[in-house]
Amino acid sequence: MSERDGSAELTALQAALAAEHAAVYGYGVVGGRVGDKRLKQARAAYDAHRARRDALVREVRELGGEPVASSAAYALPFPVADSAGAVRLAADLEERVAGVYSDLVRATTGERRGAAAGALREAAVRAVRWSGESVAFPGLAERTGDDTGAAGPSTSASPSR
Repeated sequence: MSERDGSAELTALQAALAAEHAAVYGYGVVGGRVGDKRLKQARAAYDAHRARRDALVREVRELGGEPVASSAAYALPFPVADSAGAVRLAADLEERVAGVYSDLVRATTGERRGAAAGALREAAVRAVRWSGESVAFPGLAERTGDDTGAAGPSTSASPSR
């Protein structure tokens, strides 16, 4: 792998890590509003994103990078006042994470690429479970006609600064 490829890989890993930080934060909001019926599903997703986040921290360090830190708070893409809003937020979080993992799949090879593809698949499955809808190519905005996937989180999901 060339130095340029390594740099692209590190950049994609950092973007995935930033997305996982945002997802962990977002699932804190989801868990507080989703209601008892789907709380177990929210908790499982929260735990999955925490585990992915922790693994990405290790991978960034393995490549010699300093892992991007979590922000104290993140701007939500819309107000979440009730269970329906929480479900919509959970689906949105998963779609955004899938987009970032799609970028990571493109930037990596070998075992890391397989792990990124697995994370993309898991996020896509969770998105479908939350929304009840699916897309043919999860994580690929150019295939879905939306601009939030492959480019990563939109500014509304970016850390507040």
